[in-house]
Amino acid sequence: MSDQPTPTPPPPARDSPPPTAPPHPAPAHRLPTHTDSRPLLIISGPSGVGKTTITRAVERAIPGSVFSVSATTRAKTAADVEGVDYHFVDEPEFQRMIDDDEFLEHAGVFDKCYGTPRAWVFEQLRRGRLVILEIDVQGAQIVKAKVPDAFSLFIEPPSEDELLRRLRLRKREDDAKIQLRFAAAKAEIHTAHQCRIYNRFITNNLLEDAINEAIAAVSTELTRRKP
Repeated sequence: MSDQPTPTPPPPARDSPPPTAPPHPAPAHRLPTHTDSRPLLIISGPSGVGKTTITRAVERAIPGSVFSVSATTRAKTAADVEGVDYHFVDEPEFQRMIDDDEFLEHAGVFDKCYGTPRAWVFEQLRRGRLVILEIDVQGAQIVKAKVPDAFSLFIEPPSEDELLRRLRLRKREDDAKIQLRFAAAKAEIHTAHQCRIYNRFITNNLLEDAINEAIAAVSTELTRRKP
């Protein structure tokens, strides 16, 4: 064995950084608004059937859901909130939006125009949100032609007599206008059953039961579509 002392390694230079562990890959960043891939959800039904109440209940019950706010030329009422219930625009602005292809679908209903903003809907779908469209049968047919994998529900009354009773209970219009809505509602129900675009029909006999049925139907579909 050598009698020479073991040489001592020189101290590290003062400006040398301390040794570091190998870097770990950073976790993937996921925006709070991002969720698993979800379909476009269409909810339709005639005036007075309770579809807006059911739609809002589905939105509250399903995490990551967003309600698509339509543009309309109808007058804003005292109960309406801009950007929550509708985007209220005048007829020239609505026509400009049509000309610029800003709508996923649009339609005229009782001399008023309604349209679904295209860019907002597809941005929310890209983020993985469940986008809920509350639109009539005419609009639903257009959307299903463009987005065939959309999931669609139709809310219907237990009977025509009950629908007419509910329209009168709203006390928003005179009887002549109520009869016009009633005739349009019967035609819409007939078309909904004939056009074969709806995945499920829900009868709103008792509101709470209809809400639970709609939430269950959407939840089941989301589970089915999970990768």
